[in-house]
Amino acid sequence: MEAVAEGLWGLADEFEKKGEIGKAVKCLEAICQSHASFLPIVEVKTRLRIATLLLRHSHNVNHAKSHLERSQLLLNSIPSCFDLKCRTYSLLSQCYHLVGAIPPQKQILYKALHLTSAAAPDVSAKLWCCNFNSQLANALIIEGDYQNSISTLESGYVSATQICYPELQMFFVASILHVRLLMQWDDQTANEVERALQRCNQVWESMPSDRRAHCMGLLFYNELLHIFYRLRVSDYKNAVKHVDKLDAAMKQDSKSRGQLTRFTTTSTTSARNDSLEPTYFGNAKRALQDKLFLAPPPINGEWLPKSAVYALVDLMVIIFGRPKGNFKECDKRIQSGIHIIKEELIRLGITDDVREVDLQHSAIWMAGVYLMLLMQFLENKVAVELTRSEFLEAQEALVQMKNWFIRFPTILQACESIIEMLRGQCSHSVGCYNEAAFHYVEAAKITESKSMQIMCQAYAAISYFCIGDAESSSQALDLIGPVYRMKDSFVGVREEASILFAYGLLLMKQQDLQEARNRLAKGLQIAHVQMGNLQLVSQYLTILGNLALALHDTGQAREILRSSLTLAKKLGDIPTQIWVLSVLTGLFQQLGEKGNQMENDEYRRKKFDELQSKLADARSSIYHIELIDKVKLQVQQFHEIDMKRTMAGESMRVNLDIPESVGLSTPMPVPSSSRLVDLDTGRRGKRKL
Repeated sequence: MEAVAEGLWGLADEFEKKGEIGKAVKCLEAICQSHASFLPIVEVKTRLRIATLLLRHSHNVNHAKSHLERSQLLLNSIPSCFDLKCRTYSLLSQCYHLVGAIPPQKQILYKALHLTSAAAPDVSAKLWCCNFNSQLANALIIEGDYQNSISTLESGYVSATQICYPELQMFFVASILHVRLLMQWDDQTANEVERALQRCNQVWESMPSDRRAHCMGLLFYNELLHIFYRLRVSDYKNAVKHVDKLDAAMKQDSKSRGQLTRFTTTSTTSARNDSLEPTYFGNAKRALQDKLFLAPPPINGEWLPKSAVYALVDLMVIIFGRPKGNFKECDKRIQSGIHIIKEELIRLGITDDVREVDLQHSAIWMAGVYLMLLMQFLENKVAVELTRSEFLEAQEALVQMKNWFIRFPTILQACESIIEMLRGQCSHSVGCYNEAAFHYVEAAKITESKSMQIMCQAYAAISYFCIGDAESSSQALDLIGPVYRMKDSFVGVREEASILFAYGLLLMKQQDLQEARNRLAKGLQIAHVQMGNLQLVSQYLTILGNLALALHDTGQAREILRSSLTLAKKLGDIPTQIWVLSVLTGLFQQLGEKGNQMENDEYRRKKFDELQSKLADARSSIYHIELIDKVKLQVQQFHEIDMKRTMAGESMRVNLDIPESVGLSTPMPVPSSSRLVDLDTGRRGKRKL
């Protein structure tokens, strides 16, 4: 009977190479269903093959799980077969993971770790120990047990160290950083995050350069984690070098990608023998050249598929390029990223008519990765278009975000507050300040992020200032006062910059001009030196120029306002240009420079007419009322327990904590002067805001 089994195995191999997976499975199932008696080990190997095929080429997880559970029972009666037992446990753990059965997954992994601890402490046993620890750590993360997850990863690191395997050591220390940075970071754990970061640097630098060159998956993983850390601590300047390094690596990898094509014909056999990776690392149904491996066999897994990592790199380039006004490059990256993501969503079966409730459980995690990335690309598109006064394009991108959220409300739950905030930005941009304030306040209520709450309160206060009446000014004060008093406890500089801007406006409203100047100067320094956000710098300069004029410092006012106008022109920020031009008109009038005043005012009227045309288009669009309406998003929550459990742990893997969603709202000008700051510094003295 051994010869019969060998023949059917060989035939299954041939069918698999031809892509005829159904026939391959039937060949193998013939052994399991035969009335003839095969040795238990033959049946185990066969069922293991079937399960591997089903997991790699289909969504039939339950069928695969049944074969593996039967294999496990057969192996219980066999005292040896260490490698077969480990392979079975590993694949069975993946099946439990895919169906959301975390308790049985943990149980099988504890059993597997007991097996490895009782085995001879050779390289094979330690490698399998690393595999099981990595899967167990992920299961614990899904349950929110981060501390035990870190302990489990530490155990994996010990095993990797015992066999002197630096690639695996790097894998585990990077995973520990991942948990501490993206899932566990708070004021109490900041020091642990810093130590985890330094540990990654030490292990990475200790690896010989020739070995590092072959660890592209670890390179991307490590560098992205460093970027996320720099974003969290608002160290944007040092983050840029990591972004540049990743971008260069991505381009180089894209050039050399075709060189791996020759391996695709053998990838099936090698995957069966070596690559039983934990499913959470990515989609196992990908060609070898489409993977960024994090670790050697028997892990061989990914953090994310290569396409998702490439999209993340594009997103990082956008995040750091947009505040500097590099819109051409941002446009290219946004278009590329959205194209990649939509292709991957189609591969996952997510077409136009598919909603959250239609997803198979095994597709939820990967769908969540791509959907969250898509929302972040669209968010940045809204920001770019608003900055350069392309309101219609911003509306269209925001409506896309809204529609995706309505279709996938549980997976994209974290995006609800972002959408509300962007509705506020769009409303403010077209002069609907009451509606803008409403959406900002709603966004602050929805989010659990303290940073997001602070930003939205600052935005809402600015919108209230733009309304201009006493009640609105009082509402702005109610928002800004409490937040300003706690500004020293902020983690990031973007929150401080936003609050200083709004608080400076409040002081101007109270006619405390010198103190306003001091606060705004500090905010300008943050925006310029630490954030590098040109739009925010331009807005700070404009208001500081206005203040200089109010304090009769005409020389400084002229210099500041010219710098602000240059930046606003570079960004295509028409409202800020008009704001600056309005203040410059007052300056030239005060100095008696009639020629400059007339030339400046003519250009201001030209830009004002251009803006009015864009505003008219935006206000007449089919999306205008839908977006500004003071009504929260209405969605049907499906409350699927399995989905919520899956996303609870996994969605945090793509929580990028983007440092600055859009530049601070510019005030909408009126024909005669700035609506937000209308300080007449002529002989009539100071007018009321």
